[in-house]
Amino acid sequence: MNPANEINKIALGGSCHWCTEAIFQSLIGVADVAQGWVQSINENDSFSEAVIVKFSPSVIPLKVLIEIHLRTHKSTVHHSMRTKYRSAIYYYTETQRDTIVDILKELQKSFNQKIITQVLPFVAFKASREEITNYYYSNPQKPFCRQFIHPKLQLLVKEFSSFTSKEKLQHLHA
Repeated sequence: MNPANEINKIALGGSCHWCTEAIFQSLIGVADVAQGWVQSINENDSFSEAVIVKFSPSVIPLKVLIEIHLRTHKSTVHHSMRTKYRSAIYYYTETQRDTIVDILKELQKSFNQKIITQVLPFVAFKASREEITNYYYSNPQKPFCRQFIHPKLQLLVKEFSSFTSKEKLQHLHA
């Protein structure tokens, strides 16, 4: 297998899955984003809004995906909706877990507040209904998209431009 063609996957949760889906769909090196709910274990065994991101680490490193994830949701804030919007990175292997923990330790240095994002084992996924997938790119002018998703995508363009799809985000400059 050619490492340049390797595809990895990670599950991410933290805010509305419509927002999270649009963010990761807007990045180069991301092959697929599945929107839905992820379940983990123990006190995190309820399903929480999240996405599964399939990506090419030779194009967009896991560290960049995690940093984008942390900066596009309230990764340092406990709030009343954390059951529905669990701030988490879900891993598939122990090796991946160890890598994620190391990345979070390194990224913590660039945050003023403590990152509360949990590193949890992936257990199960329930996909969203087809009619609400690709929510943002189906109609980016919807009020929800303009109010909540546009600012997150503008942050991507500003702070992570070398990893954004210029073609997908050209409408933000219009």
